[in-house]
Amino acid sequence: MNRKKVILAYNPKAGNGVLKNNLDIIIRRFQKKGFFVLPVRMDHNGIIDAVLREIKPEECEKVIAAGGDGTINIVVNALIKADYDVPLAILPTGTANDFAYYFNIPNEIENMVSIALSDRYTQADVGVVNGRYFVNVAAMGSLVDVSQKTDPNLKNTFGVLSYYIKGASEIAKLKPIPITVESEEFSGNVDIYFMIVMNGRSAGGFKKVSPKSSINDGKLDVMIFKAAHIVDLSQLLIKVLMGNHQESKDVIFFQTDKLRVDTKVHMGTDIDGEKGEKFPLEISVLPKKLRICTAVNDMGCS
Repeated sequence: MNRKKVILAYNPKAGNGVLKNNLDIIIRRFQKKGFFVLPVRMDHNGIIDAVLREIKPEECEKVIAAGGDGTINIVVNALIKADYDVPLAILPTGTANDFAYYFNIPNEIENMVSIALSDRYTQADVGVVNGRYFVNVAAMGSLVDVSQKTDPNLKNTFGVLSYYIKGASEIAKLKPIPITVESEEFSGNVDIYFMIVMNGRSAGGFKKVSPKSSINDGKLDVMIFKAAHIVDLSQLLIKVLMGNHQESKDVIFFQTDKLRVDTKVHMGTDIDGEKGEKFPLEISVLPKKLRICTAVNDMGCS
């Protein structure tokens, strides 16, 4: 068969199985356009890596990642490690679809497939933490592992609301954590509750976590949430919802292309909603590493 292949890497558990229920629609639309669709069920680690080893990049028109941010993360890591330079389409069918939100990819299957079929692309930076890639966010400190602690059944039933429910139960456990940050833009020792390094604009369903972020400016947006009184913390969380927290006295904000973070205290880390790397963290950015299928062409803008 000489037709170009499209690899469809999908998470069968994402979004309460919404992708599985529409798999035939997706395959039918791509086949009508003359593509051969290779579905890859992401049910165990390493499966997408194995597929990319078998199919040469020149045989593949594009790769589709169907699921949430965690699924996209796995696919992107596999693509970069395999030096697989083809466009990436996103079908946001997971609980948290923060990376897709940046590109305004719709939630309706027919509309998201139309974008996946298009030849319009936006370039996107990719973050790196200790050699592991992330597309949306790297985080550390209290609350950052909420998505990892949230029961899958609760995710499927309540969606992003489940993160808020779990996060509220964790606030009482907050304790200051001393960290050391090194970068050209900011260096110092800080007691924090949590810290996030953003490539995208939203995280955990909070749409305005990093409203100034640009996906292809070669910079990461860093927000350090300093340890504060519980009353001040409550007010700060309201500011996060409004998107004006970056000017708060309890937040250190800067943009950088490289930083180092370390601590002597045990602290959880998170990469795109999944368990992250161990300290010290060496964080950097790969400018315009991906081509993302989007509704409009935006190959050079930042």
